[in-house]
Amino acid sequence: MQETLRFQAYRGSEPPRFVNHAEREVAKLLDYYRIPWDYEPHSFPLEHDADGNVVEAARPDFYLPDQDLYLEITTMKQSLVTRKNRKIRKLREKYPDVKVKLFYRRDVEKLVEKYGLDRAA
Repeated sequence: MQETLRFQAYRGSEPPRFVNHAEREVAKLLDYYRIPWDYEPHSFPLEHDADGNVVEAARPDFYLPDQDLYLEITTMKQSLVTRKNRKIRKLREKYPDVKVKLFYRRDVEKLVEKYGLDRAA
């Protein structure tokens, strides 16, 4: 999803290319409150094959440098988030010093309702 908005609090070097509306709306909310953020700046290898190649990695959607916190946004049906939960659990196990928060569909819906964000999120 190509994004044409100009963000004030964005700290990345390339314009963000959001995967879905929920990510864009969260970015707008972070920007509105001037919370510095970056979009998918780091990838964390989770599994390697016998040759040392990365076969599974986690790349959280947002990084908030002032809080040293990663945010992962998922709007999948609750019944389909098992894989995402497993990936975040692996990230936490392999990188215990990395703080990551997973926002589920219900969390995004609460943000949409509370802050009057775009209902497409």
